[in-house]
Amino acid sequence: MALDFELQLEQERNIRGSVFPARSEAVATLIVCHGFKGFKDWGFFPYAAERLAENMDVVTFNFSHNGVGADLLEFTELEKFEKNTYSLELEDVDTLVLAVASGRIGNAAAVKSAPIFLLGHSKGAGSSLIYALDNPGQVAGVISWNGIANVNIYSKENIDEMKSVGRSYTLNGRTQQQMPLDKVIIDDIESNRDRFDIIGRIAHIQVPVAFIQGSKDHDRLLLGTEKLLAQYPSARHVVIEGGNHTFNTVHPFQGETPQLHEAIEQTKRFVADCLKQNH
Repeated sequence: MALDFELQLEQERNIRGSVFPARSEAVATLIVCHGFKGFKDWGFFPYAAERLAENMDVVTFNFSHNGVGADLLEFTELEKFEKNTYSLELEDVDTLVLAVASGRIGNAAAVKSAPIFLLGHSKGAGSSLIYALDNPGQVAGVISWNGIANVNIYSKENIDEMKSVGRSYTLNGRTQQQMPLDKVIIDDIESNRDRFDIIGRIAHIQVPVAFIQGSKDHDRLLLGTEKLLAQYPSARHVVIEGGNHTFNTVHPFQGETPQLHEAIEQTKRFVADCLKQNH
């Protein structure tokens, strides 16, 4: 049974999340970071969190500027979405990591304060890797599910419009909403070019990393993972045969697929192996 929480970072800036307490004694806490146009209650996230909470406390959350409001299911805060920079996401992750390290998140359940692992899907994997590179002492490992290697996920048209007129739009294929992108997004990427250079920095990461990816993920993401592995060959690399970007699941969630099952099992195995090495 998930326990919901809300953390207020500042006026009009909240992190809404859920804690899935471990069903047996917790050996770690896993923080799950969603991707672009994602949210904590999208598709497989609640199910995967429940499954991963076998012996870990699992935390899912909405980034403060992901655009999903208090109803948790609809993009009702597009004025936040349009300004959702990586810098803001990294502050959000830091807020959660520090809350977990204190042993309790807001008024939700107590959680295992250490070790802390990050699991990021798609764009969320990029934020997770940058956070681990910036804060090596705070996390014990990172799991990338179909993750990005390059933070600039925007089309050339989007970038040109952000720079020339200050705003662009991206279509949400599911909701058919035209979602705004403010110039602040590209400014943040360009002013943090070195810090956000995941491929250039990954060789220096000080925590274990697992790249878990469907063999039918987007071509640019498959290529990105190849580049990351070339720089960091000791990372764990798991290919999920036939898996697409969402491990063959949809929203609303229609049930577990073999590909999602494999991703969950491989994640459990990676965390268990990391904990064994630390003993």
